Amino acid sequence: EGLPQPVPASLTNSLAPPTLNQNAVAFVESQLGVDASQVGWKSGFAKDNGKFAYVKQTHDGVPFANAVGNIAWKNGKIVAFGSSFVNTTNIADSKPKLSIESLIPKIEDALDGKLNKQPPTLEYLVKEDQSVALTHVVQVRNEEAGTWFEAYVCAHSGQIVSVTDFVAHASYTVLPIEKQMGNNVAAFAGNSVTTQTSQGLNFNVAYDDTKDPTTRSNIAAATVNAFYVANTVHDFTYRYGFTEAAFNFQDNNFGKGGRDGDSVLMSVQDASGLNNANFATPPERDGSVENDIIVHEMAHGVTNRMTGGGTGRCLQTTEAGGMGEGWSDAMAEWVSQKSAAVQDFVVGQYVTNNPAGIRTFPYSTNAAVNPLRYSSVAQFNEVHVIGEVWANMLHNVYAALVAERGFSKEALTNPDTTEGNVVFMHLFLDALLLQPCNPTFVSARDAWIQADENRYNGANKCTLFEAFASRGLGLNAKTDFVDNTDVPAGC
Repeated sequence: EGLPQPVPASLTNSLAPPTLNQNAVAFVESQLGVDASQVGWKSGFAKDNGKFAYVKQTHDGVPFANAVGNIAWKNGKIVAFGSSFVNTTNIADSKPKLSIESLIPKIEDALDGKLNKQPPTLEYLVKEDQSVALTHVVQVRNEEAGTWFEAYVCAHSGQIVSVTDFVAHASYTVLPIEKQMGNNVAAFAGNSVTTQTSQGLNFNVAYDDTKDPTTRSNIAAATVNAFYVANTVHDFTYRYGFTEAAFNFQDNNFGKGGRDGDSVLMSVQDASGLNNANFATPPERDGSVENDIIVHEMAHGVTNRMTGGGTGRCLQTTEAGGMGEGWSDAMAEWVSQKSAAVQDFVVGQYVTNNPAGIRTFPYSTNAAVNPLRYSSVAQFNEVHVIGEVWANMLHNVYAALVAERGFSKEALTNPDTTEGNVVFMHLFLDALLLQPCNPTFVSARDAWIQADENRYNGANKCTLFEAFASRGLGLNAKTDFVDNTDVPAGC
């Protein structure tokens, strides 16, 4: 049913309706026992019959980069709340000893790039030991090398405290220069982006698998395919809720909220030869003609934007980063499944020229095929392997929903039906808005359960819990990676 909304103190004797900002701050005050001066507004929007707000912890007027609160309302009641606010007893002085100007040469040298046009900011950063550093936050890019970092530099010592990599590097080779440019995606070869040179756009290019991927015709075909698939992901995620207000990627938002001017840049066959550590040997095939790989990379943008209110900073712990990999595989699988007969799913078969693909096991409901469980996470400290555990759980959730509700062949274009694959994608995106900054497996599962309650009045609660519990993430699972197979009473 949800919790009642406390009345903002500033409106106790006012007839004016409270804003989303005022309601969010008032609720965080009541839940965490903090003063309104310690809560700063981040972002918020209304969607369907719900509202979502995101706030940041502040100290002496300085916002925190990674201490975020998220609140969700349904029919005027608070139905979800998450917080990564911290105790401020061990916090650096809010007045910097070093200016950002004095630190720029050191930062550019360390990250091999130049400051981009994003203005530097002063923000607190919560470190792993829960101490809080005062940092200058700057973005450094090297377009030729394809790098884009956000650096947090201690404003007292000048040390680089943390670095966020904004580039989702594909786990395969990517390729010289035709381009596709639209409102959502610019696909290009290498590191060169050109402007359109003519009105005629001919995208009818066939890929010849018998020729080298670097031949001109194959590069063109790969670029067209990357452009098409990336735009397809933009379009179906838009239909399911990744809209302008929900921080999506568009050059023009057409006045529908959010910030525009941030279409995706997708590099096809990059000369830097970036490879993921999971397989250091460059493949002999082009990842830009394997759709699951493109969907995987696009999904990183979706999950990073929708978690934490558009910060792009809320999947930074090892566990949350691992789940980010899992969501990306799960979205790639969702696009790939073609019928109610849910198949085991393998990522990257084509690009590696290997039936086993790039993951340890196929994603499967069969424990003999994929034995990964919640307890498996305790053995891992690398995000891709942790992601396999989460992706396989979501495979089991997907299979259970399709078995219960059936399969829609129009799911990409019609989100208004109730088949299992449609329900899955709604819950996938809805849950991202509900989960806290740097979620755990447990809090992410809870977000799926709450998303179902919000959208479907809990109709799929038992189906969801049974699927999660089948892999150890049951009702009473804690954050200690110990398996639990409990489900709620009545399931």
